[in-house]
Amino acid sequence: MARTDHRWRELTGRIARAHITGKTGENAAMNEIRDIRVDARGEAWSVPLETLDPSDGGLWQRNVLHDYMRRLREEDPVHWSPTGPSGGFWSITKFNDIVAVDSNHGVFSSDRDITLGDQPEEGMIRNFIASDPPVHDQQRKAVTPAVAPRRLADLEILIRQRTAAVLDSLPLNEPFDWVDRVSIELTTQFLATLFDFPWEDRRLLPYWSDLTTATAETGNATVDRDERLAILMQCHDYFSRLWRERAALPPSFDFLSLLAHSPDTRDLIDNPAEFLGNILLLIVGGNDTTRNSMSGGVLFMNQFPGEFAKLKANPELAANIAPEIVRFQSPVAHMRRTALVDTEIGGKKIRKGDKVVMWYVSGNRDDDVIDRPDEFIIDRERPRHHVAFGFGIHRCMGNRAAELQLRILWEEINKRFSRVELLEEPTRITSNFILGYSKMMVRVSA
Repeated sequence: MARTDHRWRELTGRIARAHITGKTGENAAMNEIRDIRVDARGEAWSVPLETLDPSDGGLWQRNVLHDYMRRLREEDPVHWSPTGPSGGFWSITKFNDIVAVDSNHGVFSSDRDITLGDQPEEGMIRNFIASDPPVHDQQRKAVTPAVAPRRLADLEILIRQRTAAVLDSLPLNEPFDWVDRVSIELTTQFLATLFDFPWEDRRLLPYWSDLTTATAETGNATVDRDERLAILMQCHDYFSRLWRERAALPPSFDFLSLLAHSPDTRDLIDNPAEFLGNILLLIVGGNDTTRNSMSGGVLFMNQFPGEFAKLKANPELAANIAPEIVRFQSPVAHMRRTALVDTEIGGKKIRKGDKVVMWYVSGNRDDDVIDRPDEFIIDRERPRHHVAFGFGIHRCMGNRAAELQLRILWEEINKRFSRVELLEEPTRITSNFILGYSKMMVRVSA
């Protein structure tokens, strides 16, 4: 198993580097990786519990993460791992425990780091999701109007027009990559609108997003740290220019204008690390959740074909699809907090300073709270009863924007296609933080 696992990591690292940097080498690695077979359940249950470490980004890439999480929920739902990327950490895997931690920012702090590993001091960036009040509240409040209900209502017609155009451009009965042609393109178009970003450069946004989350702290060390920081500083310089342009214009509802004109954030430009951190947070938040849910939905409709039949028979179910896709995908696998005081979770003593990791991907499969959690069911009675968007002050501010895009996508798919056929197992990225896909070959039929 160790030899196979080592080779798997080597191959997936090659794929990840090719995907993020645009360099060659992806196809050969993908051809070899298809020949590797891993007994997922056997692997997850054979590791000694005291050494089980879910921070390995390869668990998602190899599609075994859910098995590891199931074991922790069953055997040790508040689990100590001594070997995380920045030392030991607690894994919280049950729905109600996750809600309790996420809702109590007075005991569990987000300050500085919200991923498993600690950012190194050199090149550290700050943003409002990795802050506590009052900084969190001030900075979040400044940008919320961009995705407020009234603003989304104004954008719905535009989102539908763009979705229809992208779907109409797809080849019928021919293989193509859904991730690139649909998921990335649609989320990038919407994100460019939220930033009022130059349209011709919009593909820089997912490029920067992928680099932001490709770190050793998230289980993906495939990109050289110095190279990554150099590219992200290019992002900083690009947005600095846009910021100054917006600051000189009357206020509008795009992210940059809102930040530049808010009394609480107009000086961000003078703090490069915090300025870049908040820009990257908005890019990742507007890209990864929706993009990977758009891909995940196609996968799930193929795994559970009866659900697409339900949609065909009752198109109004599209309103329920979005939250169920987000639950089943759990595109953000975890969020990390740091204990401010000694406390207790599930009978375990948590010490001040301990890292506490809420595994949303596990809470969303907790059968003590969710009925038939391992099934994708588009007509659930309570489709929003999940933890994928978090709870408390850090609950995802763009959750309704993500749901709107997903609903419109499946409404428009339903109008055009009798089938979106998955042609092969999708290629998953290497990460313990973002659960996503880099390639998904499909064929659509009218």
